[in-house]
Amino acid sequence: MEHGPASVPAALPYYVAFSQLLGLTVVAVTGAWLGLYRGGIAWESSLQFNVHPLCMVIGMIFLQGDALLVYRVFRREAKRTTKILHGLLHVFAFIIALVGLVAVFDYHKKKGYADLYSLHSWCGILVFVLYFVQWLVGFSFFLFPGASFSLRSRYRPQHIFFGATIFLFSVGTALLGLKEALLFKLGTKYSTFEPEGVLANVLGLLLVCFGVVVLYILAQADWKRPSQAEEQALSMDFKTLTEGDSPSPQ
Repeated sequence: MEHGPASVPAALPYYVAFSQLLGLTVVAVTGAWLGLYRGGIAWESSLQFNVHPLCMVIGMIFLQGDALLVYRVFRREAKRTTKILHGLLHVFAFIIALVGLVAVFDYHKKKGYADLYSLHSWCGILVFVLYFVQWLVGFSFFLFPGASFSLRSRYRPQHIFFGATIFLFSVGTALLGLKEALLFKLGTKYSTFEPEGVLANVLGLLLVCFGVVVLYILAQADWKRPSQAEEQALSMDFKTLTEGDSPSPQ
């Protein structure tokens, strides 16, 4: 049986639901880890550091992953509405991650600790800068009305590739930070299956699973959001206006 142009692939809703279950579990387990073994979170105390992992997991992992899935989930809505939602989720993720960065730098300053010496911190700054640049370039090409149709078409594959790469990089950086935090506190006791170490290892596996499921959904070509007839017509009109080409059948 052939599906309509905006029909939903049978397995897609289950994978999306599973990704959300994993993502929410990651956030919950992060909160549980910080609450049970790190004293919780607060801004004006020694607990300020704990704001960093929580914000990074919510922003750079969960919300970034959801932003990538927008075009798989919203298949019948207007393309511009979907673009705006995609961009807004990235904005929320960026702001929350920025709070996490400010928290850790401020905490280090108050304690007199060195900044940006570990592999985790180098990767973290790099992925944060790449994320910001990716958003700016994406906004310029796809939401700001100045880019030509052919320029958008040429850049779109790079935008998709770098979006998935930055997400994967974010998951890897979170794993580095998690291990660093465990080694700093537990030291040699990490190898004795301390309860905190076990819980954090589970969190690490959940992070990997969330990343894998999101990337799997993105990798399925037949799960991409199909172009609707009116969108194709608008695209051809836009191409005519910006480049002077005559609309031709696809």
